[in-house]
Amino acid sequence: MSNTLQKKQKIRYRIRKKVNGTAAKPRLSVFRSNTSLYLQLINDEDGVTITAASTRDKDITAQSGTKTEKSKLAGAALARKAQELGIKEVVFDRGGNLYHGRIKAAAEGAREGGLQF
Repeated sequence: MSNTLQKKQKIRYRIRKKVNGTAAKPRLSVFRSNTSLYLQLINDEDGVTITAASTRDKDITAQSGTKTEKSKLAGAALARKAQELGIKEVVFDRGGNLYHGRIKAAAEGAREGGLQF
């Protein structure tokens, strides 16, 4: 593993120590690859993914725009799914990434969709 990945993994573990999701207030986990962004609502007590959204979903892929714009749409889509399940509050887990760019756009999209964190 490269030095950069080791640093990111260390940050991930540090965040995970403090951030924990429950059924009432799940963890909004973000994974960013070079091309896509994946969002999940996770209940850590049961180890279950409640719902998920990504920039690879059909309705988001069909849209034109930058990766950042699509990330915002993915955040809004996840918020919509969470609202249907009755979830209003989440704990944000940026997954070792800086709160900047696509990560920030996804968080803003989720907030605009009605999630609080």
